[in-house]
Amino acid sequence: MGDSVPHQPRRVAVAVSGGRDSLLALALLVETYGPDNVIAIHGLFIREADQRLCADLERVCALLSVRLVVADVRDRFEETVIRPFVAEYAAGRTPNPCALCNREVKFGLLLDEARGHGASHIATGHYARLEHGPERTALFCGADPAKDQSYFLSLVPERALACAIFPLGERYKRDTMAALQERGLTPPAPGESQEVCFVPDDDYVAFIEARQPELCDAGPIELPSGERLGTHGGLHRYTPGQRRGIGVAYAEPLYVLGKDQPRNALIVGSKELTTAASCTARQVNLLVPPTEWPEKTLVKTRYRQQAAPARVSYGQDRLDIRFDTPRSLPAAGQVAAVYDASGRVLAGGIITTETPA
Repeated sequence: MGDSVPHQPRRVAVAVSGGRDSLLALALLVETYGPDNVIAIHGLFIREADQRLCADLERVCALLSVRLVVADVRDRFEETVIRPFVAEYAAGRTPNPCALCNREVKFGLLLDEARGHGASHIATGHYARLEHGPERTALFCGADPAKDQSYFLSLVPERALACAIFPLGERYKRDTMAALQERGLTPPAPGESQEVCFVPDDDYVAFIEARQPELCDAGPIELPSGERLGTHGGLHRYTPGQRRGIGVAYAEPLYVLGKDQPRNALIVGSKELTTAASCTARQVNLLVPPTEWPEKTLVKTRYRQQAAPARVSYGQDRLDIRFDTPRSLPAAGQVAAVYDASGRVLAGGIITTETPA
């Protein structure tokens, strides 16, 4: 597993969800370090904990001769992930709960839990690569470009990454089930995980409205000129760049351009207005000192997006990003991840503003 594995960790805890990726990570580390040096840790995140899943995980861990630890972190998950998720939508932003969960829970709460059981490192099934060097741990894109998850890890502090292992970093997602079958392992939760684990059926609108019905207050849908075209049923239902579901007829296709939160107004316009020349990110997580950054950097502002050339400056806990070529509108609340040409993550931050081209 190459540079993704540090030399001789005291004990490794593997965060297991029940899915195929984390199960393969567990199996690979048992093969690398032996079952006596590996434990499995399953975090209970949501109230509707699946007791059958825990029982199935117990059976799979028994096959690997590994002890399973169940960590009940539901209260802290509610506090650090779910409530901020709802609050961000209420404030008109589009949050990224997976990136926040990685920082606060998987490489925060679960890492602390792992240490309490004598582990020096925690492993996950993320498709990303680490290089553990004498000075710092470097985070890189995973080998599989279709599954690379370094974007979601860009907010994790370097001190936590130094205690992390990503056994799947050099692997391809398409090979995962075959690798499990070769080992006679069946994941307790064989399907792919849903987009946001705590939102039933991935219906984030219904989830948010159940918690904050007042967000459904109607407001105007307007062009940038101020011309009113219709009425929306809540700003939380929309994100910059969105085309479908706006609900008004017009002479040309309309896209969401932004939100005027004080007036509860949704601003829409034509496709040529859906690009931005720059954006700003705060809550910056530096993984490489800016003095060591190359002159040319690459930036992603959405997960399903190719990193694109941009000039990035850092100061006062802020990233000022200017794209070489205007990009699709960044959404405030999403993550901006900065890379070098080798795929190394230099920094990550949370987008606060976007500037139209």
